[in-house]
Amino acid sequence: MVCPVAAGYVQPMRRVDDPFTLALPITEVLPELVAALQRDGMAVLQAPPGAGKTTMVPVALWEAGMAEAGRILMLEPRRLAARGAAEQLARNLSTQLGEGVGYRMRGEAKVSRATRIEVVTEGILTRMIQSDPELAGVSTVIFDEFHERSLQADLGLALVLEAREALRPDLKLLVMSATLDAAPVADLMGEAPVITSEGRSFPVEEHWADAPLPAGTRIEGPLSDLVLRALAETDGDMLVFLPGEGEIRRTVAALEPRLPKGAYTAPLYGAMPFSEQRKAIELSLGSPDHRRKIVLATSIAETSLTIPGIRTVVDAGRARRARFDPGTGMSRLLTEPVSRAEATQRAGRAGRVEAGRVYRLWTKGGHGALPAFPPAEIEAADLTGLALELALWGGGEGLRFLTPPPEGAMTTARDLLAGLGALDREGRITEHGKTLAALPVHPRLGHMLALAGPSAAPLAALLEERDPLRNAGTDLARRLKLLQNPGLAPEAARGALKRIAAETRRLSRLAGPTSDLTAAQALALAYPDRIGLRRPGDAPRFLLSGGRGAQMAAEDDLAGQRLIVVADIEGEGRDARIRLALPISESELRATPGVAPAWHDLAEWSKRERRVVARQQERLGALVLDDRNWKDAPEEALSAAALDGIRDLGLPLTDRARRLLARVALMPDLPDCSESALLAEAEDWLLPYLGKIRTAADIAALDITDALKARIGWEGMQALDRATPPSFTTPLGRTIPIDYSGEAPEISLRLQEMFGQTNHPTVAGKPLRVTLLSPGGRPVQTTMDIPGFWASSYADVRKDMRGRYPKHPWPEDPTVADPTLRAKPRK
Repeated sequence: MVCPVAAGYVQPMRRVDDPFTLALPITEVLPELVAALQRDGMAVLQAPPGAGKTTMVPVALWEAGMAEAGRILMLEPRRLAARGAAEQLARNLSTQLGEGVGYRMRGEAKVSRATRIEVVTEGILTRMIQSDPELAGVSTVIFDEFHERSLQADLGLALVLEAREALRPDLKLLVMSATLDAAPVADLMGEAPVITSEGRSFPVEEHWADAPLPAGTRIEGPLSDLVLRALAETDGDMLVFLPGEGEIRRTVAALEPRLPKGAYTAPLYGAMPFSEQRKAIELSLGSPDHRRKIVLATSIAETSLTIPGIRTVVDAGRARRARFDPGTGMSRLLTEPVSRAEATQRAGRAGRVEAGRVYRLWTKGGHGALPAFPPAEIEAADLTGLALELALWGGGEGLRFLTPPPEGAMTTARDLLAGLGALDREGRITEHGKTLAALPVHPRLGHMLALAGPSAAPLAALLEERDPLRNAGTDLARRLKLLQNPGLAPEAARGALKRIAAETRRLSRLAGPTSDLTAAQALALAYPDRIGLRRPGDAPRFLLSGGRGAQMAAEDDLAGQRLIVVADIEGEGRDARIRLALPISESELRATPGVAPAWHDLAEWSKRERRVVARQQERLGALVLDDRNWKDAPEEALSAAALDGIRDLGLPLTDRARRLLARVALMPDLPDCSESALLAEAEDWLLPYLGKIRTAADIAALDITDALKARIGWEGMQALDRATPPSFTTPLGRTIPIDYSGEAPEISLRLQEMFGQTNHPTVAGKPLRVTLLSPGGRPVQTTMDIPGFWASSYADVRKDMRGRYPKHPWPEDPTVADPTLRAKPRK
């Protein structure tokens, strides 16, 4: 069958007559899929791993003529998958790689003007559409393995959907997924049709662990035992799933001495050289020596790669995921249990061509407790790059995400970008931000490259790559030296150092102008929140400028340094451990643009000392590099600190102040004098009255009544005095305060002082509650009817009080007696 070709490309392209390829399950739904795309312009294809969607769908679209209007662009989540898919497509179409079929990824491309199917890693699409929102020259965009829910795939789909609506209604869009529920994706795309391929799989016999592993057990030993058992009970090649490179290396070391004759191990993880990865995915069955291959892989082998010959899967049940903590602004890799969906995908690898077996390192009972699906990367990742891309796009409002980015992580990301100068105060992208968006590294490292220049490229390349020297201390300088002299490096590190060197050369060409900044200064540009100051004491603990604490081993080369810049850290709280860092001197730090510490005049309330403390400090974030007494601190700064002390301790309320506030509470037209309102506005009414207030004792002795009166104002006080007089004049002419805090205004005075009072006292037309006291000051009677008291209860009170207080007058008729506070005169 001759495929349609673009103008300028004359070589006909034909599919290979491959019975296995032609028999793939996906072929049954290809006509329906092509018709849906031609009719609706969009579709969602749901097909299990191994159905053939990656290698068959682009060919079908080519044959249907969709490549005539422009390239077919297919996105893959990983570099190995992109290259492998491109190679297989080229074989299927009998063309040289880089001609009709090509690929593009960061730092590497094999395409030409004749390329009609281009396989790219997901980040490449973002760069393409940011540079050209119309995607000129592209007819179709295919998102492969969308169920992996990478951050770049989610962003790419959102951008393509908006570009399609606004600029390219003719652009065809296909989302392909193995296990993801297709309905939400179809709804996001505007009710796109869903095409389902049932796939083809053979039964997979499940074997479970008898008991769960004890907490804290390293998996390499039990997993090696399980692999050897599976080897003894099965035939064919084996795929073993582990969470990361470290576990793979340790398991290989544990297995090698115990393997039976004819079996060999083949590690497979993302950081491996491509040539080594190819050894793991090449078919070994049928080879002359009939050796059995044991592929030890990360999740890279779950869906996006097909490894021929696999009959058995051994699953450790762990996955490594990046988790971002908005509170610390740091990402860390966590090893977590797999989800049930991931376990199902892994097991399915054993049933591609015939019945197989899966051996799991967890119990059948524990399987039900696993989460149903893994989290989308957008839910748990560092969103700094996403926030920068959205700002470059124009803000991102209205973009449709399958999972909206968490607001907390987005706020943290935007704050970091603003600190790097990538966003302005309104959150719009700056020219510096556009520079960072164009660099193929994290915005932190892009900021470093833009300001420090080509000399920072080795550092950026090192930090983008996994650490080539595991368990070799924290000093990044050692890695930089080995990068210059790779022959001195351990054999196991030389492959990584070769990749880092190649990336260094590429980043050097993209970096900003040459500068004289040191490596430590360059690193401080990238991580201004991770400048570490050693805490006092023998243990090497550091306080970071962002406020977090961290530690390193006592024997580490950097343990004695006063100042460091931390590039990598893991763990939380007191257990956070520094993994990579560089020492930095105070002079270097002070000379680093945009990061240098600054002097701050600081008058503040010390909760510990319960007093105002005035200091002058050289600070960088949470770090205090120098601290001195502020001898000539102005009074207004000290008073403001004393005000913070009042907020800490609470308003000091004397009896006078309490009575005044009780009166104001009865007057709705006066200013709000609730405690919350008073504290919120304390700068306006209380600050001028703090004068020499400096300590908790000063605050306790402070009478704020005059300040309250000033807040109320002269007219307010006049109205208050008319409506709620502050005092009552007794028959003796003595003035006593009225308490308005109860249900009725109240006064308290000695009973003898009311002799001769024949009318009940009132205030503002309302009766006062009168508490009559004994000569000893104890309540005798509370009444709101003095005449009634004289006529009724007084006789009983007189009878009781005469015995207790015989020296004081107790007349039979108090209405005609003279008020007094004196005892009876001596005879």
